[in-house]
Parts: sequence; C-alpha cells; structure tokens
Amino acid sequence: MGRCPLSLGYQAVGWNPQKKRYDMVVLSGLITYLAVFLGLAFTWFPHITIETAIIRAFGTAALILLHVILSIGPLCRISDRFLPLLYNRRHLGVIMFTVAAVHGTMSLVQFHALGDMGILASLFTSELPYLHQGWVPFQPLGALALLILFAMAATSHDFWLANLTAPMWKTLHSLVYVAYVCLVGHVVFGILQVETHPLWFGSLVLGAVWLTSIHLIAARKEHRLDVIQTHNAWISCGKWSDIPEDRAVLVCGHGERIAVFRYDGKISAVSNVCQHQNGPLGEGKIIDGCITCPWHGYQYLPDSGQSPPPFTEKIPTFRTKLEGDIVFVQAEPLPPGTQVPPTEVPK
Repeated sequence: MGRCPLSLGYQAVGWNPQKKRYDMVVLSGLITYLAVFLGLAFTWFPHITIETAIIRAFGTAALILLHVILSIGPLCRISDRFLPLLYNRRHLGVIMFTVAAVHGTMSLVQFHALGDMGILASLFTSELPYLHQGWVPFQPLGALALLILFAMAATSHDFWLANLTAPMWKTLHSLVYVAYVCLVGHVVFGILQVETHPLWFGSLVLGAVWLTSIHLIAARKEHRLDVIQTHNAWISCGKWSDIPEDRAVLVCGHGERIAVFRYDGKISAVSNVCQHQNGPLGEGKIIDGCITCPWHGYQYLPDSGQSPPPFTEKIPTFRTKLEGDIVFVQAEPLPPGTQVPPTEVPK
C-alpha cells in the first residue's frame, strides 16, 4: 500500500508481479499452517470443539505473523539479504490484522454473543473485579491489541500519512510494540492458564528472546556505524565492485549517514534520510532510475537528490570519486537537490 511515486495520486494497493507472488506465498503458507494446526489439534485433543480449534489456529497464526513483521526491520539492518522483505511489510501487516480480526470476532461470538448484555459490555465486565485474587483480565488486553492493529491497518495507505502528518503517523505505527506486549499478556493470562504444556510457554519465551536479541544486535551494529566517523574530507567506501548493483552501502561522515549507490556503471551518493518520513534510503534500491525508499516508495534521482516531477522533495547529495577500485565520498554534504556528476566505474 502506498504512494505511486511517479504519479499525481495514490493507489490503494501497489500490486506488481513481485508483490503478487509475495502475497500468494504468504497466503499459501497461512492456509497450510491453519490446516496443519487444525489437524494436530483434533489429533492431540479429540474432544476440542471446532470453534475453539479455529480460534486457537487464527490466534497463533496472527502472533507468528506479528513476530515476523517485528523481525523484518532489525534483520534488514543486520544483513542486506532481508531487504526484499521490507518492501512488502505493509502487505504482511494487513494480512496479519485480518487473521487477528477473525480470531477476535470468533472469540466474541463464542464467549459473549449469547449473554444477557451487549457483546462489548460482556467483554469488558465478564472478568470483573480486575486483579481480584491475582486474576488478570486477558480478554481486554487482546481487544486493546486488536484495536491498535486495526488503526495501523486502516492507516497503512499513504493518504493517511499526508493527512495525519508523518510524525503522528509514525507514532501511531510505533504502537505495534504496545500491541505486542498486550498480546503477550493476552496469551500468558489466557491460554497459558489452561494449557500448561511447556511447548506453549516455551514458544512464547523463545519469540520474545528472538525479538529482543535481533533488535539489540541491529542497534549495536548501527551504533558502530555511527561512531565510525571521520574528520577527513573524503571517506573510503570500499571497492566499487562490493557495492551491489542498484543498491547502496552506508558510511558515516560528519554525524550523517551517507548512502552510496552503484547503478548503470555509475556511483552516486545521497543522504540516507528520506524527506518523507526519515526512511532509510540506503536500505532501498534503484527502480526505474530512481532511488526508491523501502518504507513508502518515495523516489529521488541519484545524481541530484531531487524527486522526479511533479514532486518537489529534495535530499542532500555528496561528491564521489574513484581511486583505483576504491570509492571515496566527500564527507561534507551539498545543498539538497544539488546536481553532482556521477563517478564512472570500469566496464
């Protein structure tokens, strides 16, 4: 979902062949998971009802998808091999919310639809008094998480970015971590009070340890990049052949990250910060001759840092040069939108 960078409007969904393949793989994997879960559930728990089995299947699927989504960002900072996942993260988020919504809707119908009060009233009062004798209400935690996920899915279109403003939109979507904490509590004080097999608790702990670990590893790697600054006028970026075609390597100059791109036998360098929402341009790629931000598809010409007309965003550019097979970038940025002749690399 997002902006159509080379047009005057928005597209509800930016489906291209790659995204279609991605979505088909995700949906196929989801259907397979649900089928396997239901098969194992009826094998291991022959007295379980079909409704309960489906509720658990969709609930665990949503939690697994959330772990995958929260893993993509740090994994991309740890290794460039995961960057293709970044371009489709919002598609995955909408699918995850849909799965969670099925779980939530079926749970409401199963446990609250036949009472003598409204469904929502039953949801928030059935576990009263809260915290009585150590009882923690797990259903409202799940409802709060689902509400956050709904707000994120509903505002995934770039129309909301333009109307909410980037800082507010970013703050809203940062609440995904609040949703994760709520869901962990929902599981701990819900299903884990009934199902005491170590597999349930162990899987939840393993997921939390995994997410914490990769976020810490990514933060450490980025910290090392930021502290490797230079007071020299020119910064070595390594061999030109080590820069992937249509992608970038990152270096840090005078307190600013610089994305050095190789494309069509040329080298250009720009600020790593997208003017749209501070997205990491160095994690993007060059598509149709433009540096394309991996977050929302905003584009910039690599030799000038200007968005193609009619858009007006501009980012700082940097001079580059080649000494032997080593690429150097000037540490001092040029004004946003400054045209810089690309450095030619050997054929």
